[in-house]
Amino acid sequence: MQRRNFLRAAAIGAGVTAFGNTLTRTAMAAPAQNGPGPYGPLQPANANGIQLPAGFTSRVVARSGQQVAGYTWHNAPDGGAVFADGGGWIYVSNSEINPGGGVSALRFDADATITGAYRILANTRLNCAGGAMPWNKWLSCEEIDLGFVYETDPWGAAAVQRPAMGRFKHEAAAADPVRRAIYLTEDVPDGCLYRFLPTTWGDLSSGTLQVIRAGTATSGSFTWGTVPDPDGSPTATRNQVSGAKRFNGGEGLHYANDTAWFTTKGDNRVWQLNLAASTYELAYDDSLVSPGTAPLTGVDNVTGSSSGDLYVAEDGGNMEICVITPNDIVAPFLRVTGQSGSEITGPAFTPAGNRLYFSSQRGTSGSSSGGITYEVTGPFRS
Repeated sequence: MQRRNFLRAAAIGAGVTAFGNTLTRTAMAAPAQNGPGPYGPLQPANANGIQLPAGFTSRVVARSGQQVAGYTWHNAPDGGAVFADGGGWIYVSNSEINPGGGVSALRFDADATITGAYRILANTRLNCAGGAMPWNKWLSCEEIDLGFVYETDPWGAAAVQRPAMGRFKHEAAAADPVRRAIYLTEDVPDGCLYRFLPTTWGDLSSGTLQVIRAGTATSGSFTWGTVPDPDGSPTATRNQVSGAKRFNGGEGLHYANDTAWFTTKGDNRVWQLNLAASTYELAYDDSLVSPGTAPLTGVDNVTGSSSGDLYVAEDGGNMEICVITPNDIVAPFLRVTGQSGSEITGPAFTPAGNRLYFSSQRGTSGSSSGGITYEVTGPFRS
């Protein structure tokens, strides 16, 4: 198996903390295997029902249907990201409901006190994941047939629909400033991995949509094929290019240092693309883990930290965020108890890398109205 390069992070721009866009590369074997996590074993559940390693704490920052800073937090919180805001930061969070959808934002000062909350996108459908852009915008993606991508502003300026990025069952997005490309996942069992090449970098109003072309193996080389009709009607975008590689339920996506990682829920895999070499391989496969049982199942949203660790959230499983380390170890970082009818969504780090935000989409009730958004603080390694 070709050896892979993992994360060592820096932010993409002055504002976005999508860790890992100017990263030092560390060669590692793939795929990741079971082992002890970098922070030690999980401790008993705390008052919020979260098991964390020693030295870490959690707090609830928002609950669906309840007021936070005078604003009613949305139902079914999903994908999210953090943007620097002076000495503080803003956490944006999608709402995966239909109809209604959209995106809300929480503003924090330098002391992590919540100073505001507000809506930045409304009246869309099933806003699942998305991606932070280097020009301080959040792409919010509709997970519906012929869904759109919306370019939103964390500070509340009007959102803009971006049809040139294709109409399909969107999931996540990630920016590659080196190749001036936006990668996109598709959440269907025979989905594709796409890239959008804007005509002008930073302007998503026009450009070229492409899909990966490759064989059926779990590793090899790839090329890109242009989608003739990004509108996806009458022929779906994934069915327009001969030789397009199929992925079983594309989910989370993260870019760093010439590499993109994305998850596929249908087969519980994390894939790695070496974009400089145009090769792909598996970074994680739950059917290939040893010794013992796989700690990571129900793979979903993914983000990276400044240490070079990859954090993967579970949709189902046993409600964990698992860490995949630079030495190819996969282990639970946290576990949410008493919420088996939910899923973990929207993991994102603050600019300093010492706070992690995420949501339990349906909380203890198992309903979209029961969502809970959390903050975890502690000695994250750097």
